[in-house]
Amino acid sequence: MRLPTRLSMLAVAAACLVIPRTRLQAQHESSSRTPAIPQVAKTAGQFTTLLAAVDAAGLTETLLGRGPYTLFAPTDEAFAKLPNGTVQELLNPENREKLRTILTYHVIAGRVTAAQARSVNSAATVSGQSVRISSNGDQLRINDAVVRIADIPARNGLIHVIDRVLLPADRAAGTADGALELVDLAIQRGVPLFNNGQPESTVAIYEVATKGLLALGKAVPDDARRALRAALANTSGSTRDRAFTLRAGLDETRRVLTNQLQMQLGNSR
Repeated sequence: MRLPTRLSMLAVAAACLVIPRTRLQAQHESSSRTPAIPQVAKTAGQFTTLLAAVDAAGLTETLLGRGPYTLFAPTDEAFAKLPNGTVQELLNPENREKLRTILTYHVIAGRVTAAQARSVNSAATVSGQSVRISSNGDQLRINDAVVRIADIPARNGLIHVIDRVLLPADRAAGTADGALELVDLAIQRGVPLFNNGQPESTVAIYEVATKGLLALGKAVPDDARRALRAALANTSGSTRDRAFTLRAGLDETRRVLTNQLQMQLGNSR
């Protein structure tokens, strides 16, 4: 599937409810008063482990940001299905980058609803890797996880509740190919929004992609990481200026990654 479709068409359909609806129903009543994604998850009371992991990975402020983001949220029961000791190991400070990779594998840039789900079979996440989407009747799956509740609104995006933790392929630091794909996805999504007079949405997408790239570890060379960090740190100017600054960081990252891949290709001949 081509890149624009993969980025823009991810979502899930509502299925049988396994979390008491009364605890979440209030979140649907007024989007103007709805809190951000972590606050919605905390109110639901079923995501204690997820929120602890988000905090340990240093991603709370990101998910409190302007977004929009779409989060596939594993419940506490989903985390309990992991082998004994896995969660505690991931929460250790030395495993922070691995934890960030796993958590960003649960996030895509943009607000993606259940209505957009059934025409795709994969979607790219902020981690740089893609998730599989499949359906059987009314049931939708993201990889091997079943979507239990869809389209829970937050001020800065949507939450879709899943019954398993999504685990990316065993690529401890990601790959240059995956990083380059993430750059291209962000640019392809952000440029039309900017040209249509929505620089705020462009900035949100570029910020998520930039933080996702930094979470990929050694897949992104040091020169590119410096450019990305500088772009994130520069918050001066208008929203349009901010979009240009972040785009410059992504463009530099793309240049560095492309050169690296070309060198690798040349060395393999």
